[in-house]
Amino acid sequence: MRKNQFPVFPMNPADMFDVWKVGVTAFELWATALSTIGQRQTLWSTQAPSDAKMIKENQRMVTEKLEACMEVGFEMQKAMLGMATGQFSPWWITSQRTLTPLHRRTTANSRRLSKAR
Repeated sequence: MRKNQFPVFPMNPADMFDVWKVGVTAFELWATALSTIGQRQTLWSTQAPSDAKMIKENQRMVTEKLEACMEVGFEMQKAMLGMATGQFSPWWITSQRTLTPLHRRTTANSRRLSKAR
């Protein structure tokens, strides 16, 4: 194996821990996204659509999703540029960097919406 290639499977304990962190982050992202969806569904079914609070929440939701998608796209562009220039990152590092913007926002939204009740 050449020096600049990373293995498909992690070969040392530190890399195994990084793979574990990706799994935990993905699970937390999934759980908090479901929680946030449920809490927003409750808001939509109990509040008037023209209520200022609902309009603000809907605008915030769309803005946060766009920002998170742009950050994920930026991370993917950095990974692709790195591959094009020979600076490879293993998949577990790229996955963690890609999931972080989404994870940060879903956990914050879930926390914020659960306190609003």
